[in-house]
This record gives sequence, C-alpha cells and structure tokens, in this order.
Amino acid sequence: MNAFLSWSILLAPITAAVLIGLFTKQNSKLSSKLSIGAIGFSFLMTLLLAAVNSGTPEIPVTSSVTWLEVGGLKVELGMIIDPLSMMMLLVVTGVGTAIHIFSLGYMKDDPSLGRYFGFLSLFTFSMLGIVLASNFFQMFIFWELVGVSSYLLIGFWFERKPAAAACQKAFIVNRLGDFGFLIGIILIWSITGSLDFGEISGAFTENPALLGASTAIAGLLIFCGVLGKSAQFPLHVWLPDAMEGPTPVSALIHAATMVAAGVYLLCRTLFLFELPTSWPEDFAWLNGVSSLHIVALIGAITSIMAALIATRQDDIKRILAYSTLSQLGYMVMAVGLGGAAAGMFHLTTHAFFKALLFLGAGSVIYAAHHEQDIWKLGGLRKKMPVTFWTFLIGTLALCGAPPFSGFYSKEEVLLAAYQSNVVLFVLAAITAVLTTFYMFRLVFVAFGGSAKSESADHAHESPSVMTTPLVFLAVLSVVGGWLGIGGYFGHFFDHGAVHHGHHENQTVVMFIGIGAIIFGFFPAFFMYHGAESDPLKKGLGGIGEFLKNRMLIDEAYQWFISRTHEALARLADWIDRWILAGFLVKGIQFTGEFTGRALRLAQTGNTQTYALLFGLGLAVALFVILL
Repeated sequence: MNAFLSWSILLAPITAAVLIGLFTKQNSKLSSKLSIGAIGFSFLMTLLLAAVNSGTPEIPVTSSVTWLEVGGLKVELGMIIDPLSMMMLLVVTGVGTAIHIFSLGYMKDDPSLGRYFGFLSLFTFSMLGIVLASNFFQMFIFWELVGVSSYLLIGFWFERKPAAAACQKAFIVNRLGDFGFLIGIILIWSITGSLDFGEISGAFTENPALLGASTAIAGLLIFCGVLGKSAQFPLHVWLPDAMEGPTPVSALIHAATMVAAGVYLLCRTLFLFELPTSWPEDFAWLNGVSSLHIVALIGAITSIMAALIATRQDDIKRILAYSTLSQLGYMVMAVGLGGAAAGMFHLTTHAFFKALLFLGAGSVIYAAHHEQDIWKLGGLRKKMPVTFWTFLIGTLALCGAPPFSGFYSKEEVLLAAYQSNVVLFVLAAITAVLTTFYMFRLVFVAFGGSAKSESADHAHESPSVMTTPLVFLAVLSVVGGWLGIGGYFGHFFDHGAVHHGHHENQTVVMFIGIGAIIFGFFPAFFMYHGAESDPLKKGLGGIGEFLKNRMLIDEAYQWFISRTHEALARLADWIDRWILAGFLVKGIQFTGEFTGRALRLAQTGNTQTYALLFGLGLAVALFVILL
C-alpha cells in the first residue's frame, strides 16, 4: 500500500507535465485543469498515506527496485516514508495545491498559460522526487531536475531581460553548490561503498570513524548543496533576483519548497554531520570545530545579513525574498546547533505563512496593475480587505507573535540557540527585531495611509480564485503551531529524549521573543505609519545606501569575476585570436599562399621568359662557381 501510494504521489505531476508538453500546451484551460488535478490528486494520496501510517509506531520504508548495477556501484529507485518525508510531502502537495489554484487568477491573461502549468507540474514532480528519494544518487537526479524546473519558471517571461538574466544567475550559482554536493556524494560512496541513506547510516553506526580524516570535509561538501538550494551565504545572491519570475512561482519555489530542499537535505543526512569530527592534517588548526558549528555560523550570518538588507528594500517581493533568506538562515542555524526538530518545525510553519505573504503580494501586484514599489502603493487596507487581513496574519506569524504558528516554531529555534551558543542567540534575537521592523514597515506603507499612485488608487480586491487560497493559508498560519508538528519532529530526531531545563529556558526565550516583536513594531509604527517617504533614507546615510545596494555583494562578485574568470577569458581569446588562429593557422596559410603566388609569377607559359630565366640562372650558377 505504501509503495502504491508513494509512486502515485510522485508520478501524477510528471504525467500532467508530459500530457501538457505533448498535447495540451496550446489549450490553457485544459492544461491548468491537468496540472491542478495532478497536484490535488497527489495531496489526497498524501493524506491517505498519512492516515494509513498514523497508527504505526514506526513508519516503514517502502521497498526499492534495482535500477543500475555496474561493478561496485548499485543504484536503486526507492521511496522512503518516515516522519521527515511525510511532513514534507504534506507541505509540498498542500501548499502547492493552493498556489496552483491561485495561479489560475493571477496568470489568467498570460498567452503561455499552458506552458506555465506544464513547468509547475515538472517542478512539483522534481521536488517530490527529492522528498521521497532513498539514496544520494536518486536525490541528486531530482536535485538537478529542480534546478532545471526553477530555471524554466524564473525565466518564464524570458522576453524580459531581467528575467532571462535572473534564471541564468540562479542556474549557475546553484551549479556551484551542486558541484561540491556531487563531490561529497562520490567521496562518501568511495569509502562506504553505498549510496543508500539507510545503509550509510548503519555503516556509520557500526564504525563512526569510517570516513577517517574526511569526516568534516564530507559533511561540508554535502552542505554545499544546501548553500545553493537554500540560498545561504555566500551563494545567496540568486534568490532576490529570482523574484523576476511570476509571483506564484516565488511562493512555490522560494517560500515553500525549493529553498526548503536544502534544509531537508541537511536533516536527511544529519547522521553524517553528527559523526565525531575529524580533519585532514592540513586542517589540523580546525580541530575542535565540527561541521555543524560551521553550518550554524553560516546560518546565523545569512539570517542577520538578509534581515538588515530587507530594512532598506522598496520592492514588495524583494523584501519578502530577503525575509525568506533570513528565515532559511534561522532553520540552518537551528540544525547546526543540534535543533533539527526546531529547524524542520520552522520550515513547515514558514511554508504556510511565507507562501501566504508571497501570494498576498501577488494579489496586491495584480490589483495595482503590476506595481511592486511599496512607495507607489498605499491605501490598500480598505480597497483589499481580504488580502490585507490575510497578509497581516502572515506578517504576525512571520514575526513570531502569539498565538500564530511562527510563534511556536521561532521560539524553538531561539531556544536551540539559547541552549547552545549565546553569541548566535543574540544575533537571532536581533534578527527577530529586524524582522518585525521591516515587515510592519511594508504593511504600514503598502496598506496604510493613502494611495500614492494612480495604480494604487484604482486597486480593488482580487477574485475569489485568488483570495480563497489566501484564506486557506491564513488558517494554516494561525493553527500550524497547535498541530503538534514540533513534537512530531522532536520524537523523530530526539527519539523521545527528555531535555532537562527545557521549560525554564523556554520561558526566558518566550519573553525575549515577545520583547523582540515589541522592539521591532514600535519603531516601525512611529516611522512609517502614514509616512510619505522613507525616513531611513536620510537617517542612515551611506549605511542605508549600502544596505539598499545589498551590501554590494553582487558588485564584489562582479569585480572578482572580472579580475579572474573574465581576465582568463580575455587572455584565452587573445591567445586563440593571435597565436593559434593568427600565427599558427593563418601564418601557415599565408606562407603557403605567398609561396604559391610567388611561384605562379614564374609560370607564365612564355618561351622567351623561360629562356631569360634559364640564362639568368646559368649566369648566377657560373658566378657562384667561379667566385
């Protein structure tokens, strides 16, 4: 039963994608029905799968079939069903269904609607493949398919230069991370002789020192995949630009699924990061530092960096993009600090409220005739009441206000930091303050005050096909923390272990978290309630411009690339143009051609000329001999 249901969940979206691509792409209405029907079917099958396994103490792993066996390499196609994959399936199919339905309204006038839904189904298939993969090889294939799918969706409006550039940037940056990920997979296989997660975990249980001095290196190579997909520093630069894709794509890929794949990978391979740390001799100075320490540090850096940048962004989708980066940093930091359950809990609730916020932003953009600058909006609270109230719910959940879902999951993340590392906890608390500040800045400017442009003045509430998914996600954003998701993951990762001092620390962290909301809300209220321009523009001066320009990280990359990659390319072009093509190829050609032309001058066909040349030659010969 498990095998049938899991294969049904996986294959339904790819069936829709193939049918749309081959037969129905020109029929927008039929294509949309196929795509929505496929993910709706997968969602229902996921609910049935959860019901079938709800009474079992241990959810079994479905059987695998051998796909490829060459020498010592054996690759299987398998479906892994456990609490980790089960919850991810519910998130991907549940939130994905809402986003698919929302797309009907948002994209209804697009002439390439059939192609759009075909790409959505291909992406859904790829993401479900990552979740269900039982081995590294299978996961990497779907990992790359997700990269291709996101490339197609981000660049869906490829006729626009920013969209075309954004999809290329996302694809290339992710390839950098995936290259390290692939090397890590090869390293683990070369030592353990297996690619199966269960077999590798069992091998490490029997011999924790199996990887020897490569333990930390292997973990960090696998983490490279996380850096790319979950957009962690320094490979975070693709995510903000990816907002050039349609807004429902931003909600699906960059809020609920694709960017969460990195955190999921981290948790799926947690057994690798929990091994006793061992570094090669050349890295002996890192002894005492585990790969999880580095993971936590990068997560914390990403979190506060993105939150700072978000305070000075004016594009509604770009603010949410940097918010996503910040929250992904929270999740990665939590896993690095030993709070994998907290990281997955926050991943789940974040999928609810961040998808809600992105779709809410899409509703605003749709109603305001594709205006995305918050300083050209305003006055939308009364014009778009459903969008406003659901967006406000998503904002409160993101800020961690009780009793919304984000309150419970963010508290668990802060608790993991509080119990493990004071410095990272302080950074996480400051990030919480900044999160409340920039989100209520967005709410006050975009929804409050009066309309600041003709587009905002003529805005109206979106149709029900768009507002219904908003209400659905708003409900999940409210009740998501009450569903026992944290305990569900806690039992899976901690195996029911009791943490002493947990409740005392939890109370302290709860008050600090609520305090962070207060310290973030009131500055936003006094600065932006009814504001017509941004007071931070003058108040922060050069620092503000630095943050507005995304800390000049993209410019630093461009400078570095121009001094290295492009310099090498120019050198290679000069060598090819002047040495290889110019001197060698064309030089030999010119020599032969010149010689031939010179000899041709001597071949006139005139007897007198030949007699003259013969006489001259004889004279020269006699001169040389006699001299």
